[in-house]
Amino acid sequence: METDSNTRIKKDPYISLRYPEFRAYLGVRFFLTFAYQIQAVVIGWYLYNLTKDPLSLGMIGLAEAIPSIGIALYGGYVADKSEKTGMLKWILTAMFFSSLVIYLITLPTTASYINGKQVVLIIYLMIFVIGIARGFMAPTVFSLMAAIIPREHYPNSSTWNSTSWQIATIAGPAAGGLMYAGVGVSTTFLVILILLAVSFCCVMFLKKHPAQFVPKESITKSLTEGIRFVFNSRMMLGAMSLDLFSVFFGGAVALIPVLAKEVLNLGAEQFGLMRAAPAVGAVLTMLIMTRYPPMNKPWRNLLIAVTGFGLSIIGYGLSRNFYLTLFFLFFEGAFDSVSVIIRSTIMQLLTPDEMRGRVSSVNSMFIGSSNELGAFESGLSARLLGTVPAIVFGGSVTLLVVSITYLKTKKLLPLGVKEIHAG
Repeated sequence: METDSNTRIKKDPYISLRYPEFRAYLGVRFFLTFAYQIQAVVIGWYLYNLTKDPLSLGMIGLAEAIPSIGIALYGGYVADKSEKTGMLKWILTAMFFSSLVIYLITLPTTASYINGKQVVLIIYLMIFVIGIARGFMAPTVFSLMAAIIPREHYPNSSTWNSTSWQIATIAGPAAGGLMYAGVGVSTTFLVILILLAVSFCCVMFLKKHPAQFVPKESITKSLTEGIRFVFNSRMMLGAMSLDLFSVFFGGAVALIPVLAKEVLNLGAEQFGLMRAAPAVGAVLTMLIMTRYPPMNKPWRNLLIAVTGFGLSIIGYGLSRNFYLTLFFLFFEGAFDSVSVIIRSTIMQLLTPDEMRGRVSSVNSMFIGSSNELGAFESGLSARLLGTVPAIVFGGSVTLLVVSITYLKTKKLLPLGVKEIHAG
């Protein structure tokens, strides 16, 4: 009877949601991501209308990636040795303050005091502050989730965590595009501030989670220990590297404002749908993966998923039809969601509790900022090559990266997570 009970628990696709604190955690992540996605859409559309320069979209990613990468290792060290819930409150406060400043400078009454160039500069500065907060955010939430959910439920919690994030990325871009067109940038930023406040309220339902790591050596040695752990894990290092290079060269999603406006001649509403399409594909795929997780042969499945990701980018780069573009964007998100689940589950299962912050910070340097750096690469490529050639180039290089990775890691293809870890 006890064995049958354990079997039912393991097969329960909602097991993680039965923990009240995990539901509060999802609330924090959902409302924060929802606000962040609306902000990303509105800032991208707003800055492009001000500058008419695709490189300005790439600079958004660079302004966020530089501080995020620069502070990531230290952020992981601090997350490991700090109480997690209190640290999360400080991070959300910093993000709220940055969005508040952007809201104030986009008010119609502010236009008489500062010009367009100053507005652009201040927005980049606030994005820089958000990048610093993100450097602390990733290791903090990674460590926090592991403290809330028992280890045997990590695959399930990773799937629900990613699903919640993807649902927010569906609603965010669509809502951002509709609100920008309907009520303007200032009112939209007011909504963003309200969502960030709701996220902060959800933190109040989290318990205090003290540090499980008390540093006995220098900060340099502690950070080196986390880096060494990642580089000694073949599967973890391989997954991070694959994502870094594929997303760096496949970060063409940053060019969607240009693709929508200049190539397809669409408005803000259709642009919002284009930004939401990848997340729709991701959420539907992740809901399927709550019952059919892709961890039987994770490395093989990861390579297949990234291949589909690259092909989808080429597809919407070449498309001249709005609905066909949505189709390819949908599948870009679907394939990307598979790789997200595989990577996040690997990290949760293979990382010791006392090193979660530092390992997550290394992951953040590889993956967390690859989107922003990829946005800069795509913006620069669009400036040099044109929008469509830049998108097709990015997807093609992604396929090249997968091919090289396949040739170098054939031995990992038939293995499961435990076998690779043991090796």
